[in-house]
Amino acid sequence: MTAELVRGQNHPLSQVRLEIRVSAGTPIVAAAALSDETGRIHGVEWVAHPGAPTQPGLEVSRQAAADHRLAVDLDAMPETVHRVSVLLALPAGGAGPVRFGALAAPFVAVTGLDGAEVASYTITGLDAESAVVALELYRRQGAWKVRAVGQGYAGGLAELLTDQGLPQARQLAGSINDAVAQGLARSVQAPPPRTADGDRSRQAAAPALGPDQGGTAPQPGPVPPVSSYGGQTTGGQTTGGQGQPPGYPGAAPDPSAVTQPAAPTPGGGPIDYSHPRRRNAAPPPPPPTAPPAAPGQPAQPVAGDATGWSMEERLYNQVWGMFEDLARTTAAYRSAVDFAESRMDKELEQVLSDPRSRIGGQGDAAREAARARHAQLVDQAREALDRDLAQLKAEVDVVEPALPPAYARWDNPVWHAYRVPMEFPMALRLGDLHLPEADRIRIPMLVRLPLERGLWIDSGRTESTEGLFTDAHTSGRLAMETAVAHAARLLAVHPAGEFTVHVIDPAGSGAQPLAPLVQSGVLAAPPALGAAGVTDVLTRLTQRVDLVQMAVRGGAADSLPPGFDTSQQLLIVNDFPHGFDDRAVNQLRYLADEGPAFGVHLMMVADREESSGYGPLLDPLWRSLLRLTPVPDDHLADPWVGHAWTYEPTLVPPGSQVLQQVLTQVAAARTKYS
Repeated sequence: MTAELVRGQNHPLSQVRLEIRVSAGTPIVAAAALSDETGRIHGVEWVAHPGAPTQPGLEVSRQAAADHRLAVDLDAMPETVHRVSVLLALPAGGAGPVRFGALAAPFVAVTGLDGAEVASYTITGLDAESAVVALELYRRQGAWKVRAVGQGYAGGLAELLTDQGLPQARQLAGSINDAVAQGLARSVQAPPPRTADGDRSRQAAAPALGPDQGGTAPQPGPVPPVSSYGGQTTGGQTTGGQGQPPGYPGAAPDPSAVTQPAAPTPGGGPIDYSHPRRRNAAPPPPPPTAPPAAPGQPAQPVAGDATGWSMEERLYNQVWGMFEDLARTTAAYRSAVDFAESRMDKELEQVLSDPRSRIGGQGDAAREAARARHAQLVDQAREALDRDLAQLKAEVDVVEPALPPAYARWDNPVWHAYRVPMEFPMALRLGDLHLPEADRIRIPMLVRLPLERGLWIDSGRTESTEGLFTDAHTSGRLAMETAVAHAARLLAVHPAGEFTVHVIDPAGSGAQPLAPLVQSGVLAAPPALGAAGVTDVLTRLTQRVDLVQMAVRGGAADSLPPGFDTSQQLLIVNDFPHGFDDRAVNQLRYLADEGPAFGVHLMMVADREESSGYGPLLDPLWRSLLRLTPVPDDHLADPWVGHAWTYEPTLVPPGSQVLQQVLTQVAAARTKYS
């Protein structure tokens, strides 16, 4: 039976190999500190954190996530360790919440390797704290116990570690925050919060503050309005509490959202512009389009079976449900396999520790029995995984052909009936994601529009590209082709005249991949060449951001100059840092930080190693961009359990003319619009 602890209460532990599961509803940092009898941490090597995730008998997650699983082996703890403290903190310097009081109470559970809960604790009563000691495992008279602590610190990790007696507390807190920032840079943003429903319907939430929360952010001036799409997604089965909140949207307020004060009413309150009969709290459920499943049979998948105000929103929520389902069912399989291996190791260790069983048939029989139990557990886990994967594969096969152009691959027939849209899209497909256990299932990688952060197409070598390319030129060409495909898709899914693309190509090395954009006439101007071209484009775009920023913050968004281009702007930078001086680099960083909030977005095509000559100055730039690769590479992590997902870009099939046909229509519509 699970012991539900309150603050200060303890409970004995009958097992030495444990998991500590954390569910917070938003990305948080999980760490663990080892201390002596007095509770003092002797050094940084006594702390397991995302930058150093393993210590003797202890392993923590490598990134910030909504759900965490910490592995603990109490028998492997050094004799000098008498206490293991589980530490939780909100990521510093991010766009998420800055205090636990703004979140639902975090939930922590101590479980055995089989998932059975031993003790649980809901950390209530937090307000301004940004770090908390959740619970501690401690030795008492030769036995281990767990105690609910719930001690919070408004000063964050630095104050918490200082209180634990660590001399290098601030330096360690800084290194933890740096490691988390690097992890967030490679993590896809999470979808809206999941409801507690156990079925496959996705319940949409009320519109929130930012477009990445599924809400409407007022977009004055040049920033086009965002449709009030919203939504929570519900995966198939829940494993350990609420799922993480961000659209790839986030539960934290979107820093790129531009808001204005509401107009005052005579009574002093804001004007309510909503239709008096419209239900904003939740969209209508999907219509029953499929016959009910036979008893004992899984439900037949239907495209658009999620809730939403439109089919586009329903498909968006459905894709996110599939993504979460695959993440969690794979996590359950991996956990079951780890448990089976741990159990077999323990049984074999017991056999070897008994001298009587080392010789003769008794020992051989015990070893064979342990291996047989291991194989049985793994087979059971694989059977459950295969059952879930079959259902997901059937759903993917139904959903993929029904996707609109913004969500579809370039080989989808929907592009052959393409027409320039009249409305802004909700999201955009940037590629596919898959896991090694389910290589045949491809989940569309969708990001909400307008883009919350820029894109970085990595032209450097990755582990997946070793041996495939013979020179940097080939790698750079593939990266530029990927950038062109993404830019063409962005142009195609926006209404005519509402999206403008600029290109900086200082050395002219991207002329061949850029040919479709140049020849179709969809660019705002020919690609900028040389240092002078770099300076000209960056100056114009930074001035644009300054002008819009002043107009919005001054409450004069309607006073922009006549003829001002109010469309979203995309700047593609090829072959960085070639042709960039210090001033241009600073302008580039300014556009990456401030541009998305005011309609200017960045797409970098660069090899990070080549820019290392600038030193750590550019590290914040790379962390602020979403890294994509021109070839399959497992560099992205999900926001729930931190799987390493293999990303594949959506490229135009060889020999296909679909890109030219789409760009021709976009160019004709732009000419007509002008």
